[in-house]
Amino acid sequence: MEEENDMPNELEGVALAGERPRALITGITGQDGGHLAELLHEKGYEVFGLLRGQRNARREALETEFPFINIIEADLTDQTSLIEAVLTSEPKEIYNLGAVSHVGYSFRNPQLTADITAKGVLNLLEAMRVTGYSSKARFYQASTSEMFGGLDYNRPGNGYNEDSLFHPRSPYGVAKLYAHWIARNYRESYGMFISTGILFNHEGERRGLEFVTRKITNAVANIHLGKQEFVTLGDLWPKRDWGYAGDYVRGMWQMLQHDEPDDFVLATGETHSIEEFLALAFAVVGITDWKRHVRQDKQFMRPAEVDILLGDPSKAERVLGWKREVDFAGLVTRMVRHDLDLAGRS
Repeated sequence: MEEENDMPNELEGVALAGERPRALITGITGQDGGHLAELLHEKGYEVFGLLRGQRNARREALETEFPFINIIEADLTDQTSLIEAVLTSEPKEIYNLGAVSHVGYSFRNPQLTADITAKGVLNLLEAMRVTGYSSKARFYQASTSEMFGGLDYNRPGNGYNEDSLFHPRSPYGVAKLYAHWIARNYRESYGMFISTGILFNHEGERRGLEFVTRKITNAVANIHLGKQEFVTLGDLWPKRDWGYAGDYVRGMWQMLQHDEPDDFVLATGETHSIEEFLALAFAVVGITDWKRHVRQDKQFMRPAEVDILLGDPSKAERVLGWKREVDFAGLVTRMVRHDLDLAGRS
């Protein structure tokens, strides 16, 4: 049931006198995990981050950038460790961002993608039930626009919304669809406060270099500084609804502050092709004849490509009062300048 948002101060700090609210984040080393940890810390939360493996290569960087995070070693494929993580963190809110989140990688490793991205959600939800936190904690599940598939038959003119048909076209999309539906099933079956965020592509300076947007901005910076001659990509025609990750994690938090659990699309409502992203990124460093710096290789082309993804965020805007602060040009410029700074220091 939708309700109009009437909390004018909802983005102010939430910590009151007494005990600080606690939040547990899976996928803490990812792009969204970093942005979300920073946001929650600013709001007065005690932040716990789930880290896989004793010798995780990202641990040192995580501790350096976010010394306030309480690290818990656990694994989404190991329910026993998740039970211990919940009991240790005693969370008010749980944000499940952990996943094998690279679409291309999911084609090469579909079973691992299913074990972590799909079954991992079931393991975490069961850990909440076993520990009694199914009634104590609010749960956010990171769903994705890749569940829609972008085919003509199910593509609404104004963009995909919360009621649009799903047709995933990658092992990642299929795994995320299972996770989305099991989360909704537990909400309906057990009365758990579970909200899902169907997020369209969101990027930023914390994006991994394996993702096309960061691959482009990193290459542009290096080309500008004479450290690289060209960037090799796959198809340039696919269009995506690209927003800034910092805006989207704020939407995640708003979902768990709402009176009732629900599903929400977060998107910009506009699309841009990879070619447009390239042109704008090169323009930031004053290069207009950018095509001579770009090569294409079939190894970066997917077996089944999604040609266009466009989202309709009107429900989140109306019900949650969610607003985006960074537009497409601002996103690309922010990423290029960040990589210029990194490349200049290396």
